Amino acid sequence: MRDAIRFTRNGTIREIRDAHPRATLLDWLRLEERATGTKEGCAEGDCGACTVALGRLIEGRVVYEPVNACIVLLGQCDGADVVSVEDIAADGALHPVQEAMVAHHGSQCGFCTPGIVMSLFTLYEEGARPVERATVNDALAGNLCRCTGYRPIVDAALDACAAPRDRRFEAHREATARALAEIAAAGEDLFVGDETRFFAAPASEESLCALLARHPDATILAGATDVGLWITKALMEIEKIVWLGRIEALRETHATPETLTLGAMVSHAAAHEALAAIDPDLGELMRRFGSAQVRASGTVGGNIANGSPIGDLPPALIALGATLHLAGAKGTRTLPLEDFFIAYRRQDREPGEYVRAVDIDKLRKHDVFRCYKVTKRFDEDISAVMGAFRLRLDGRRIASARVAFGGMAATPKRAPLTEAALVGLDLDDELAWAPALDALARDYRPMSDHRASSEYRALVARNLLFKALAEIAGAEGTRIAPRIGGLAAAE
Repeated sequence: MRDAIRFTRNGTIREIRDAHPRATLLDWLRLEERATGTKEGCAEGDCGACTVALGRLIEGRVVYEPVNACIVLLGQCDGADVVSVEDIAADGALHPVQEAMVAHHGSQCGFCTPGIVMSLFTLYEEGARPVERATVNDALAGNLCRCTGYRPIVDAALDACAAPRDRRFEAHREATARALAEIAAAGEDLFVGDETRFFAAPASEESLCALLARHPDATILAGATDVGLWITKALMEIEKIVWLGRIEALRETHATPETLTLGAMVSHAAAHEALAAIDPDLGELMRRFGSAQVRASGTVGGNIANGSPIGDLPPALIALGATLHLAGAKGTRTLPLEDFFIAYRRQDREPGEYVRAVDIDKLRKHDVFRCYKVTKRFDEDISAVMGAFRLRLDGRRIASARVAFGGMAATPKRAPLTEAALVGLDLDDELAWAPALDALARDYRPMSDHRASSEYRALVARNLLFKALAEIAGAEGTRIAPRIGGLAAAE
């Protein structure tokens, strides 16, 4: 059992023994390290002013991703390398993205600049070449700048990434890999605190089950993209935190010709390619999931376990027929994903249980899939309505249907009456679609809130079903090809 959080910064292994369970990485950088280049803006992972790079050892190489330090807990840095804006200049010389920002006048008031630099730093160091403007726009979607209008920042990124890659950071990466390998080699459970207040990170599922059996009231932590806000915005005094991030089995992905299995700790960024391979609509949904920072931290299991009625992934997975795996001291069990959601913020998860993995049924021959996310702004926004549809066709008729929506009920929810009305429907007879469209009003009674009115949600849901049917029927001008950073022409 290890009683210190261990990670690296500037090539040195740091050991933190007295950290409060709720301490954030931003707190540590600014208050303990005096690394005040990392700013606090929104304290909820939206504005990007606190962006830093977190590197983890993957197959012998340290891979860096942008994260929001304001909602990443310090304990989550265990086994990682922390890089802030103060750390990327080598021997006093600016990093290429810093040089480009200066050359293109990419900073005005300057408050957001360090976070923007760190987002571009990870793009520069980890991104494939050549870098397109759309890729830069996506990398910056989680960084708000009120001054520049982004043009000089985007130009700076394109200029830096078009030049031959600067290799000065590679020496740091190689030295860090050795240090992180030393930390990982011990393989001990992490427990910082005492039995009444602690941050724990078991190294195995066996240890996790034993810990949760002793502390069934502990808060289980995955990516902290929601739990972090409980701390920074709701000011919840969480005393016992159990992080799943050190259990490698929960980060695994397995695929067969019929099924994709994602471990609970697979991040949205890591899941993107595998989900896009099932259907391009899933890939586009994942690309619009938060920002690069949120996708790097947030996890598939966390998004499910959180049980939000407006979570983006559950409706899509329900429509695909996903199966959820739960585990705990009493053993394991499996259930259809739609049965996991009982009521608002209440799920079928016993104290001491955790989400282990989700099985996603791949599309079969004659299956078609569509999903749509409707928001007030395109990037980094919470859905007003999220609709997902899986239809199996027999010629031009629908043989079976699975329909699920988010934002239309207290939980992500299937539409059984609509599904029944869709079966046997002739795609070439638009007038025959009316019963299925009307059935949505009986399946859902959406509420009004600050994102949308109930009337708006009901109308949007109806229109999304019509859109899906029109696209699948092959109507001209209905299918808009996903394209990052702008509008695309209708197919």
